[in-house]
Amino acid sequence: MSGIAVGGAVFAVLLAMLVVRVPIGIAMFIGGAGGFLYLNGGNAAPLLNSLKNLAFARLSNYDLAVLPLFMLMGQFATHGGLSRSLFRFVSAYLGHRPGGVAMAAVGACAGFGAICGSSLATAATMGQVALPELRRHGYAGSLATGALAAGGTLGIMIPPSVPLVIYAILTQESIGKLFMAAVLPGVIAMVGYMLVIRLLVAWKPAIGPAGERAPWSVRLKSLAEVFPVLLVFLVVIVGIYGGWANPTEAAAIGAAACGILAVVTGGMRWQGLMQSALGTAQATAMIYLVLIGADMLNTTLALSQMPVELAAWVKGSGMPALLVLAMILVIYIFLGCVMDSLAMILLTIPIFYPMIMGLDFWGMPAADKSIWFGILALMVVEIGLVHPPVGMNVYIINRLAKDVPLVETFKGVVPFLLSDLVRIVALVLFPSLSLVLVRTFG
Repeated sequence: MSGIAVGGAVFAVLLAMLVVRVPIGIAMFIGGAGGFLYLNGGNAAPLLNSLKNLAFARLSNYDLAVLPLFMLMGQFATHGGLSRSLFRFVSAYLGHRPGGVAMAAVGACAGFGAICGSSLATAATMGQVALPELRRHGYAGSLATGALAAGGTLGIMIPPSVPLVIYAILTQESIGKLFMAAVLPGVIAMVGYMLVIRLLVAWKPAIGPAGERAPWSVRLKSLAEVFPVLLVFLVVIVGIYGGWANPTEAAAIGAAACGILAVVTGGMRWQGLMQSALGTAQATAMIYLVLIGADMLNTTLALSQMPVELAAWVKGSGMPALLVLAMILVIYIFLGCVMDSLAMILLTIPIFYPMIMGLDFWGMPAADKSIWFGILALMVVEIGLVHPPVGMNVYIINRLAKDVPLVETFKGVVPFLLSDLVRIVALVLFPSLSLVLVRTFG
């Protein structure tokens, strides 16, 4: 069998295991180990030799320590009540406009994503904070839940972002440059979602009535409350990209700062601290298990030469580079129907990355192309969090809004998916949207 045939068979087995609900990390490990045995003629000795060092080689990576630190920062923000401060701040300035409370929820999701790095945590936390206010102001269920489900995706779009850290580790790319490159597309995503809300309310004013206008005293007080959160974000991002702290050190500073803020301003006590530690440990264990499974699978793919053969075939096929890119993006959207964002990144980057790097996009240098594709992949992966049938953000928000039918929530996210489509096309055609800050401050 050729390398492509072996890789295809491994992926078929992997997808079959996912259908019967085998956890993604275990499925990747079993599929990779089976392929490794086949490629070595059934001899178990090379597999056992590989397994001796597999976990240590991956988990001893210093850069990987950034993941639990960023997740701990998000846990402190969640249990310390920092999400409420963010929502009050944005709502004080936008809540009096038509659709303003929903726009405030999206803005708060972006702010929370800047200290969290997880879309699911952003959706769950901001849903608990914003849904009662949206109900109180009489917002339609589809708009309220749709805006929160879509806004939750900003948790991985606005840095720090767990999937971006994984992408950086897999491709040996700079975490700081990827974070900087994600800032402008993240802001564009937030503005696009707010524009969608404004257009929907202009079309049907009853679905998003305006709230009360906050006096300037309330606005200034909310600004004072949220200023430390903004400072944490700036310290982490500027620290990483400015060179005075590596990503792990910056994440440690951010986690410590969020912990102090959670105690001082949010009233977090011993129970919240223990819940934060437990939540971080559980999420870290899940991610590390998936990473080990992905390493086993990637070892098999490298042995089969499948990524190299695919990249050579694509380059020699004469297909336009944009067509290949479009096919990859469509595959991502379909994969979003059956798996989460982290699994998609781990599963596909070792295959798609060599293909993209072997193609020419407007004469773009390899370093720029690597960063651009990382942001583009992140944006498409983000869609999987809100489109059916999985749409994990949709299910999280719908569980919180028990009076809104699931169908209504999925209808509510459709306009936001159209905004995502426009943003992806813009980034494909204008790569500078993700590179301008990197080039300016590089």
